Amino acid sequence: MGMLDIQNLSVSYDGKTILSDFDLSISKGDKILIKGRSGIGKSTIFRFIMGFGRQSSGEIYMDGIPVDCTNIWDIRKKVAYVSQDTDIAEGKVADLINEVFSFKANKDACVKEELERIMSDMFLSPRILNKEYTKLSGGEKQRIYLMLALLSGKDIFLLDEVTAELDVTLKQKVVEMFFDNPQWTVLSISHDREWGDKATKVIDLSVKVN
Repeated sequence: MGMLDIQNLSVSYDGKTILSDFDLSISKGDKILIKGRSGIGKSTIFRFIMGFGRQSSGEIYMDGIPVDCTNIWDIRKKVAYVSQDTDIAEGKVADLINEVFSFKANKDACVKEELERIMSDMFLSPRILNKEYTKLSGGEKQRIYLMLALLSGKDIFLLDEVTAELDVTLKQKVVEMFFDNPQWTVLSISHDREWGDKATKVIDLSVKVN
C-alpha cells in the first residue's frame, strides 16, 4: 500500500452516482493533478479524505489504517486541505492567522518564524495583515489561504483550484512552490495548465465516465 490509498470509492447523492469504484494509490512525494468536468467528483475525493462525509462504499487508508471517525483528527494533523471556497472568515487577516493556529490540529506549527518568508514568496505586503479579510480580492484571499496551509508545517497537501484567481506569474510561482519540494505529497485539482506541466501523474476523471 501507499502512504494514502483510495480503494473502490463510490459516492451517490439522491440516487445519482458521483464516483464509482475509484482507486488511487499515493506514495510520499507524489505530485498528482486531478482533472475533469464540473460535478464529476474531484472535490468530493478531497472532502472524504478529510472526513467531511461518508462514501457509499469503498475505503480510504492513511499509512495502511482506514480513515474513520476514530482517527480523523490524526489524519487532519498530517494533511493541509485548501478548498476552492475562499470565503472562510471575517475580521483582520492577522486575527485569522492567530485563530487558525489555535486549533488542535495546528497547535505545533511555527507560525512567526515562517510568516515573513512565505508572505514574500506569495508577493504579499505586510500591510495586508491589518486589512479586513472580506475586503480582499479573490487572488489575495487565495494567497492568504495558501499561506495558512504552508504555515501549518504539514507535508501532505490537497489543493482545490487554488490558482484560479491568480495571474500567470503567480500561478507558476505557486505550482513551483508545491511541486518542486521533493518532501511534499501534493494532490491538486485544477484547470490551469501550469499544474499539468509539472505533475508526475495526471488523473482525468472524465475518462472514467461510461
